[in-house]
Amino acid sequence: MPTEQNPGPAIRVQGLEKSYKQLHVLRGVDFDVARGSIFALLGSNGAGKTTVIRILSTLLRPDAGTATVNGFDVATDPLRVRESISLTGQFAAVDEILSGRENLVLVARLRHLKASGTVADDLLARFNLGDAGSRKVSTYSGGMRRRLDIAMSLIGQPEVIFLDEPTTGLDPEGRLEVWQIVQELARQGTTVLLTTQYLDEAEQLSAVTVLPVEVVTQAFSPSAHSLRGAVRVLR
Repeated sequence: MPTEQNPGPAIRVQGLEKSYKQLHVLRGVDFDVARGSIFALLGSNGAGKTTVIRILSTLLRPDAGTATVNGFDVATDPLRVRESISLTGQFAAVDEILSGRENLVLVARLRHLKASGTVADDLLARFNLGDAGSRKVSTYSGGMRRRLDIAMSLIGQPEVIFLDEPTTGLDPEGRLEVWQIVQELARQGTTVLLTTQYLDEAEQLSAVTVLPVEVVTQAFSPSAHSLRGAVRVLR
C-alpha cells in the first residue's frame, strides 16, 4: 500500500560508508535518485552494489553517513522505509511447486489485500504471463521467472523498487524483457534502483550510473526521454 508521498528525491544518500573488518566496501558514497526515474549502480563483483541495496532496504546498518528513502531515514525510521519499498534479489524468489498465479495470490494475501485473485490476474496480464498463469513455475523459462518475481514485488504498489542484478543468468531475450519492464515501471511513476555488471544494460536503460571510481550521471526522464550527463570522482 502506498505510503504518504514526501517531497524531494525518492532516494538520497550522503557520505555512506561501510566496512567489514579491514575491508572498506563503501567510502563516502553520495547520490540522489529522482522520483519516477531509473538509477543503476554499475560495478564488478565486490564493488559494494549489493551493500548499498541492503542499507537502503534497512537490512544492514551503515558505519557512517545518512540515507533516506521516500523521505524516511533508513536508520531512524526503518518501518516507514519498508512500507515504501520492495526488494527483488539476484535470484528469483518464487515457489516452483506453485503456479504463477498461486505465487501472486499468496503474496497478495500475505499483504492482506482484498481480491487477491484479481490482483494476481491483473499482474499476469501486465507482465504477459496470462497464458502461463496456471502452469507450475518449474516449467517457466528464466525470463518468465524473473518477470513473475518482479510482478510479485509490485503487489502493494511500492513507491520504490530495488532490483539486485535482475538480468544475471538470463539469455539475451530474457534481458530485453526485463529492460522493457523496468522502463515501463519508470513511465508509470515507480522509482527503480537496480544493480548491474553490464555497461550496455545501464546505457540501454538510460539510467544514472555509479561506478566504483566515478559517477556517470545520465538522468532519464520518462516523459521527455531526455538525457543529461555529468561526471565526478568519488573521494
